[in-house]
Amino acid sequence: MTREQLAGAARAALGGGRRLQALKRVAGGSKKGVYRLVMDDATTAIAYLWDDAENYWPAAEGDDDLTDPFSPGLGLDPFEAAHARLDALGVRVPAIRLVDRDGAHCPADLAIVEDVPGESLEELLARDPRSAAPVMARLGEALEAMRRHQASTYGKVVVVDEGGTSRGTSCERVVLDRALRDLAEAASRDPRIAGARARLEERLLGLVAAVRPRAQYAVVHGELGPDHVLVDADGNPVLIDIEGLMYFDVEWEHVFLRIRLHDGYGPLRADGLDDDRLALYMLAQRLSLTAGPLRLLDGDFPNRAFMAGIAEYNLTKALELVGA
Repeated sequence: MTREQLAGAARAALGGGRRLQALKRVAGGSKKGVYRLVMDDATTAIAYLWDDAENYWPAAEGDDDLTDPFSPGLGLDPFEAAHARLDALGVRVPAIRLVDRDGAHCPADLAIVEDVPGESLEELLARDPRSAAPVMARLGEALEAMRRHQASTYGKVVVVDEGGTSRGTSCERVVLDRALRDLAEAASRDPRIAGARARLEERLLGLVAAVRPRAQYAVVHGELGPDHVLVDADGNPVLIDIEGLMYFDVEWEHVFLRIRLHDGYGPLRADGLDDDRLALYMLAQRLSLTAGPLRLLDGDFPNRAFMAGIAEYNLTKALELVGA
């Protein structure tokens, strides 16, 4: 991807005779390139670029299988489906300025979207928790709107909203299969997990056996940490990194929120969550947040100390769940 290609896309997206003055990579993207486009009149926008060269994750079999709820879901199709669903639910997402899937501007899938100025919810919570309170309240309202919109089958929004079906027999079984893969992968990389592997597997099997069947699934972001929520000028939460949006057990979302927000989770607490699913998904996500960062470190991800810290923290928490 060249500056000239992005300059042409930026002109097409923003018009008005503007020219691209600066191109700045935005920190945080590990599966796609995220760039801030600064035009010569100070207008800005964000470019999303889905290209192998922008993806730090080692390639794995099934990465392009959208029927797997937990596949990466890279590209414009998952992005546009997720954007349309959230927008229809009244959940704030950056407005789309341009999409290019046909190579008009570059050989990879490209979207240019609204640049939401200001800080993320993560930064706001760290700087001024009191000012973050109304944003958290509005995020809770958005989560409730997503929870109310349900489907009779689970899977990525791009699959389900088109009438498709996903792999597996239930959310909990899909999670179990993934957790067992994560456990094996983590055990191959760390002797502490290897030493507790039998106990961790036994615990997973026991937890999934306790889960009762369910036939309705809510819209969930899937990785809704405070770094994936921007705050606009009116104090509204704006969801980003939405390609993984899916119909799934709402408990999956709330476990992730609890892990990421710690003591700050309280304003988002929801009634009626299933304790058995919460217990299963907590252990599964601890294993995922151990295996995933360790896998990412096999490549050339730049912020290695940060990623190693995530793996170490969640490894310790996983072991605590089985008394190891």
